[in-house]
Amino acid sequence: MRASVIFGLGCSAKNLNPFQIDAGIDWRIGMPAASNEAEVILIFGGDGTIHRHLSQLVVLGLPVLVVPAGSGNDFARALGLHRVRDSLAAWRGFCQGQGNLREIDLGVITPLEDAGGAPSTIAQGRSAPHGSPHYFCCVAGVGLDGEVSRRAGALPRWLRGHGGYALTLVPTILRFAPLPVKISITGESAGWKIRSDQPTILATFANTPTYGGGMKIAPRAKLDDGLLNVCVIGGMNPFKLFCLFPTVYSGGHLQIRGVEYFQASRLRIETETPLDVYADGEYVCRTRVEVTVQHRAIRVIVHPSQTSF
Repeated sequence: MRASVIFGLGCSAKNLNPFQIDAGIDWRIGMPAASNEAEVILIFGGDGTIHRHLSQLVVLGLPVLVVPAGSGNDFARALGLHRVRDSLAAWRGFCQGQGNLREIDLGVITPLEDAGGAPSTIAQGRSAPHGSPHYFCCVAGVGLDGEVSRRAGALPRWLRGHGGYALTLVPTILRFAPLPVKISITGESAGWKIRSDQPTILATFANTPTYGGGMKIAPRAKLDDGLLNVCVIGGMNPFKLFCLFPTVYSGGHLQIRGVEYFQASRLRIETETPLDVYADGEYVCRTRVEVTVQHRAIRVIVHPSQTSF
């Protein structure tokens, strides 16, 4: 069997040693150029590392094993891979033919032309071609989420992996003002229907239940149901928002007035002024955008005990 290995930041060949359990496996470093160059891909890293390789993984269509070695690891957590030893158990099961391979969904963000006819922008001021898609595996969002992700991304890697998102969130809450955000979904007649149009602190579009290192923003999300779980936190004073924050770790925020939660397979997000869109903790583009689901987009190796999502 030929296995390709991708190392994220801070990982090296020594991380691979526990997985070299079969002398018959031909190990290769780096993303294969074509699907016939490998039979499986192992990725050592966190959500950001996976995010940056999603488009290639979709094209290749090869089984993927994630080894949690990043600052968040929410995608690995959704697959039942909480620690390296869980990924090792998944790898052994795969090599022994235990059938622990699943097809899962990915979210897709497509930048749209803004109201003035100009394309939405990608990082560093470059233009995003209309219809150019960006995959995400965990959660995408606008508003407070984007500002927190930007600030957290500037922290040292160790601090990001030890509560950096939460540490950044608290001071950002005190300064962040609600912004007008309109969210539309496809109606029964295939047209667009406004689902939410209000001053908004945060709007997230989730493929996995957690993000930010374990915050359960979308407790009902499943990786294989063809739906995104949308959580919208409307305008509220900083004190109420500060009190809401701890409940996100248990999913209790869904019971709080001002929090809207629903599911959809296709959404359109529009804002009065362009807002940053982040996904998996990485900057993607600016609004306006369309967010959809690609059902069964990639195949992943899960923990042998993971029978469902």
